[in-house]
Amino acid sequence: METKRRSLKTESLIVHGSHFGKRENGPLVHPIYASAPFQFKTAREISDVMSGKTENSCVYTRCGGNPNITDLEERLALLENGTGAIATSSGMAAIAATVMTFLRPGDNFVACATAYGGTHALFDNDLKRYFMKARFVARKDYGNSAVIEKMIDHQTRFLYAETVTNPVLDVIDISFWAEIANKHKIPLITDNTFATPYLLRPLDLGANIVVHSATKYINGHGDVTAGAIVCRNISDLQKIRNEYMNHFGPMLSPRDAHEIVRGLKSLHLRMERFCKSAKEIAEWLQKQEMVNRVYYPGLPKHPGHHTALRQMDGKFGGMVSFELKGGQEKAWRFIDHATAFINSVSLGDLESLITHPWSTTHVSYRDSDKLEAGITPGFIRLSIGAEHPDDLIANLEEALKKAYFRL
Repeated sequence: METKRRSLKTESLIVHGSHFGKRENGPLVHPIYASAPFQFKTAREISDVMSGKTENSCVYTRCGGNPNITDLEERLALLENGTGAIATSSGMAAIAATVMTFLRPGDNFVACATAYGGTHALFDNDLKRYFMKARFVARKDYGNSAVIEKMIDHQTRFLYAETVTNPVLDVIDISFWAEIANKHKIPLITDNTFATPYLLRPLDLGANIVVHSATKYINGHGDVTAGAIVCRNISDLQKIRNEYMNHFGPMLSPRDAHEIVRGLKSLHLRMERFCKSAKEIAEWLQKQEMVNRVYYPGLPKHPGHHTALRQMDGKFGGMVSFELKGGQEKAWRFIDHATAFINSVSLGDLESLITHPWSTTHVSYRDSDKLEAGITPGFIRLSIGAEHPDDLIANLEEALKKAYFRL
């Protein structure tokens, strides 16, 4: 089903979706439609739905149409200003479904070299088994059209980029990449997990498809694993659903969709708090002698600061990364003492989280590739939560002292 384009402010869409200003009799919160199959009165009715003559009806939850899943998909499509969305069982399911739909053996695609470790492993290892090749653009060349275009040939099927890269927080110029993709008549696929549609809408900047790990900020409570695909063109949406989702089946459950809609309604409130606290913590970190470098788009010295200002409307996200002096030994010791932060590989929750990418989320990278991507043994990633930033900074200060002075 095609979703009408957004006309309301983002905050209203986050809370209400397409229901803003509409009154009806019934429950405020949708019930959970746990049924896998749906029943019909006549043989013709179910036949018309299965053949595509009748829309907006569900035969079987895996094939779309379950009211809970449809509600979530419509909300995400509106937030990203797309024509439709597909909810998946995880962020990796969303990425795999999208890229596998467009690739065939012998094809290639061009992607940013810095990405979530699972994404990079899929691209650099798993797809090779199907004779599909990723061509990686080095960080220094993200803004170099000559380098990117040289990688494109007649078998290149799409460009792929994270809007804010994991974990070094490079800010990709979406309009720039979209212009290259459009010139070569291929789609641009973007992962908008870190920025969320509250801060950045890639489709408005020329991207064709957006993927999310909805486990993270969209859900925001660390209790659901989910993903999403949002398309600018309905033809791309139908292609992904018909050629991959319906047959490989990585669908989200109705119960999980219900939980995500609950979490989604507070996205703007959470992101405002996260952005404010993250900026304070990044500014504090860059003053610390034991910190080599701080990665945060809100800092004026960040190489992507001006792009972030233009694309993200003055808000820079809730992720902060930094490199400690002393390598992995100091990083691990620091993490062990930064007890106000949950030691976990996820992000986007109400609780602040801390991660050592070299040994966890990006362990699938070759060491040389990690270093080229800016991920060093002393690199630490923070997901800033809803706690007061003063308390978080106090704990970070204590952890630095214990890591370096063994107090």
